[in-house]
Amino acid sequence: MSKSVSCQACRDGAELPFAFSMAFQPIVDIERGRPWAYEALVRGPEGQSAMSILDQVTAETRYRFDQAARVKAIELAGRLFGTDEAKLSINFMPNAVYEPAACIRASLVAAAKVGFARDRLVFEFTENERVDAAHVNRIIEEYRRQGFLTAIDDFGSGYSGLNLLAQYQPDIIKLDMELIRGIAESRARRAIVSGVLATAEALELTVIAEGIETHEELSTLREAGITLFQGYYLARPAFEALPELTLPVVTPLPTAGVARQRLLAVTR
Repeated sequence: MSKSVSCQACRDGAELPFAFSMAFQPIVDIERGRPWAYEALVRGPEGQSAMSILDQVTAETRYRFDQAARVKAIELAGRLFGTDEAKLSINFMPNAVYEPAACIRASLVAAAKVGFARDRLVFEFTENERVDAAHVNRIIEEYRRQGFLTAIDDFGSGYSGLNLLAQYQPDIIKLDMELIRGIAESRARRAIVSGVLATAEALELTVIAEGIETHEELSTLREAGITLFQGYYLARPAFEALPELTLPVVTPLPTAGVARQRLLAVTR
């Protein structure tokens, strides 16, 4: 679909041939014991799985869906968050963004309508989608100019890995759950994560560990210096609602040097 056709569809307000809604899952600041952000996750109109919706998205509807999903997430967050100052993290498709400044307008209108500050919006894209680096850089630069944060989701699972950070730097990287699954018992995984954390520190990037399912995973990554976590161990997504948190007892955060030594320690 050409840029002109897509932009015309946006202006015309063409309806999608399917309905959808959102669930919300917290990204928890373990140090402060409260949500740092909530990620908006696509669901069917009655809470059906994300794939039940994404399987219906075609090349012809991708642009409209990306726009509609952003607006839906912001509108729901405006109603649910209340006085909570947590951020809202929204997934987007870089290949559905034809012109960054133009394609963000609907999101800006929705945010203004519900009183959601721009610096509370985080836009996530996954490295699993093949995208042109120059195009992604234009998106990141425009979103930064607008006051948004950007994040690479599922970091460590896709095509480029660390090469992505040589091409462009978002504000946040989210460690993929497969990279951290069983990390407490795997020296190789701990070594890889240690290297990613050192790179993130040098580039002044925030790191989020996602897909946390056990106390051992959280404790290992906590000792490595990570403070932001997301996963079923803390809270499952809640459909059109904010879920209750399970907050574990945590020890004081170690210094960076001690954290790396602990992360690299061999489990006997």
